[in-house]
Amino acid sequence: MTSDAEPAQARPDDVPAAATAPAAPAVPTASYRLQLQPGFTLRDATAAVPYLAALGVSHLHLSPLLEASPGSTHGYDTVDHTRISGQLGGEAALRALAAEAHRHGLRLIADVVPNHMAVPVPERLNRPLWEVLREGPDSPYARWFDIDWTAQSGPADAPGRGRVLLPVLGDRLGAVLDQLVVDGEVLRYHGHELPLRPGTAHLPLAELLARQWYRLAHWRLARTELNYRRFFTVNELIAVRVEDPEVFAATHAVLLRLHREGVLDGFRIDHPDGLADPRGYLRQLAEATGGAYVVVEKILTGEEHLPADWPVAGTTGYDALRRIDGVLLDGEGARSLAAAYREFTGLPPSEGVGGDAAAAARLGRAEMTAPQGELAAEVDRLVRIALRIGAADPAYADHAPWQLHAALRALLTAYPVYRPYVRPGEEGRDRYLQSWLDAAEDPTERLVAALALGLLGRGPDEDEFCVRFAQTAAAVAAKGVEDTAFYRWNALPGLNEVGGEPGRPGVAPEAFHAWCRYLEGAWPGSMTVLSTHDTKRSADARARLAVLAEQPREWAAEVAGWSGADGWSGADRWSGADPWDREADWMLWHTLVAAWPIGPDRLVAALLKAAREAKVHTSWTSPHEPYERALEERARAVYDSPALLGRIEERVRALAPYARANTLGAALLHLTVPGVPDLYQGGEEPLYTLVDPDNRGVVDLGALAVRLTDSAAARPGDLAREKLHLTTTALHLRRSRALGPYRALAARAAPAGAGAAPAPAAAAAAAAAEHLLAFARGEDVVAAVTRLPYGLERSGGWGDAVLDLPGGGGPWTEELTQRAFPPGPVPVADLLAAYPVALLTREGRRG
Repeated sequence: MTSDAEPAQARPDDVPAAATAPAAPAVPTASYRLQLQPGFTLRDATAAVPYLAALGVSHLHLSPLLEASPGSTHGYDTVDHTRISGQLGGEAALRALAAEAHRHGLRLIADVVPNHMAVPVPERLNRPLWEVLREGPDSPYARWFDIDWTAQSGPADAPGRGRVLLPVLGDRLGAVLDQLVVDGEVLRYHGHELPLRPGTAHLPLAELLARQWYRLAHWRLARTELNYRRFFTVNELIAVRVEDPEVFAATHAVLLRLHREGVLDGFRIDHPDGLADPRGYLRQLAEATGGAYVVVEKILTGEEHLPADWPVAGTTGYDALRRIDGVLLDGEGARSLAAAYREFTGLPPSEGVGGDAAAAARLGRAEMTAPQGELAAEVDRLVRIALRIGAADPAYADHAPWQLHAALRALLTAYPVYRPYVRPGEEGRDRYLQSWLDAAEDPTERLVAALALGLLGRGPDEDEFCVRFAQTAAAVAAKGVEDTAFYRWNALPGLNEVGGEPGRPGVAPEAFHAWCRYLEGAWPGSMTVLSTHDTKRSADARARLAVLAEQPREWAAEVAGWSGADGWSGADRWSGADPWDREADWMLWHTLVAAWPIGPDRLVAALLKAAREAKVHTSWTSPHEPYERALEERARAVYDSPALLGRIEERVRALAPYARANTLGAALLHLTVPGVPDLYQGGEEPLYTLVDPDNRGVVDLGALAVRLTDSAAARPGDLAREKLHLTTTALHLRRSRALGPYRALAARAAPAGAGAAPAPAAAAAAAAAEHLLAFARGEDVVAAVTRLPYGLERSGGWGDAVLDLPGGGGPWTEELTQRAFPPGPVPVADLLAAYPVALLTREGRRG
């Protein structure tokens, strides 16, 4: 194909070449995520380079760089693959950033969005889509987009050729006809601009609409009639068929050129589970880049592993987030808190909404695939494919549409991970699908499972079913679990992160160590994260909430008291005589504690988003205004009660010592376990943000640079200074030496001998040792963190517990305090006298 929107652009004369830099390491030592947007451009990133180099990272991790919808604050809504975003400064600014980064020894990782493009307003901004809307299936760009042309009847003069449903109208078509304006060769509807099929501009409006290659429709029709694949349920993001070699080449040309020219050194791949063939795409990318550093936003559920045949360094790190949070969480206390939550909300354990995490997940998946569910159009597409297969082969005929829909819904609801990776025509099985097939007695369920496994031969429809099922499974998991169930099951909201398992709280130290060894052996270059642009609560907000699992009875009593402390009298105004939503109160108090101090506008925005995502009393598509108004009143009423605000402040202050231990412990684990720590902007200091857009704001890196200059100076009670000092200390350690093999260490009671503690004290010391998580990296680095600090304090502290520092070398230096310790047993109370964590080194191998 040849057009303006396809080939890589030539570099303007005024764009500087990338500066020559020393060879980049194959794997970063650490990366720093920057959320580029109109308020923080590539030029702002360039100004921050000296600070980020001083902080100690090796790579800058940039959010998407290609041109996005006007004003985009995230960049995932690409409109033009041929140029670096002008809103961010353009290619000249990117090259200037690379040159400055190279001058400071840093390199660049770019976020890549292969799955979708924006359906922007105005639509002309997406040139390939514009051409498809104008020319229909004959457009050379028709192969770009994943459109099922058979699902919609075509224009009046070509009814069998299909057209694209565009759900952009605010009401039924008949109600907005007077708002449609023909302007030359363009049809306008408010901000929308749509191309007219050549030769139709002169026609009367009704005939003109009937002759287009698109069907304008009310936005509510999308869930049942949409015929293009999208990103989850976002109508404004249309899926791209990157599996087509020409589409891959056109959409990746600029980024690949910048990689060849040394401007970009690695890539983060957004949402690979949306692709038709993730492995094939990643192999094509590896070949095109010569094996660049690549990580994938692959969400792993439970004990699921990243496919071993993907040519990548690893994931973007949600699997690490779950383990680090989990090992610092009191699992038994979390289960007690879940019981208190059920009692507070009045929901029995068997209740799907809120009563049980697994039941909530199943119900969320089932709702997505219901006949009127948000992903009904995707399921209907699979039904149409299955019917075509049955029509072509009598062996698979006579399965009614409703039977196929029911079987698909049952399988998609029960499927336990994001998606299968069955590839048409290739040996290999998905064990979950195979188990379903083996157990199914219903013939339609067996047919659906066999088609999903690719067991019924090859052909266009058979192959398409296999691929589409996998893509649909990913959407069902994301929307049904992450964006529904995780806003309903709120016993401890900090557990409800991407890839989380709120029904299985806590990770035992032994399991944590085993996972670290696995990561070191299988995916040593995998990213690890604690906060991202997609986390529902930042790491430090979750660190506070984790303390509540150690005091479930006290916290449940506090919640009950707060719920009646502000005198709010609007509880019966939202839905007739219905009592106020106790679930909303539970979420309210957790959100206040997690993000304190938080203003009413931020609080209301987070609560409204959570309620709409939960889809119980209100939703994005069917907002219930009385409920939402009452929810806002409920939240704002808190700020009208000085006494209640004082109680909240007091509670947060009481949590602070234990939250400090969790914050610093998680940070040190993140920076020292196997993998590549990816820091989220601003997270080097305590960050108490909530779900987007709250967590995507501009960070004042200039102010952080100033504070970095004296972060090592002791200032008791200044957690910001402590976390910044810990972060830069660990980052520089990673840059200065290669961290050796991972080996778990265990604290123990002090050895018996003259003057030894009596048996009860020794037993107490042994119990206290369970609160220390420690490991060595080779022979010259040791990390130790406190876990479950509230329980440790209640049991009497460290007592006589000791940690054996490895021998065979010189003395150890605790890097945060510069105190020296000899090899051998060191009292933990002494080791952690200043900080609840320790990072020890001694002279050894330098990298």
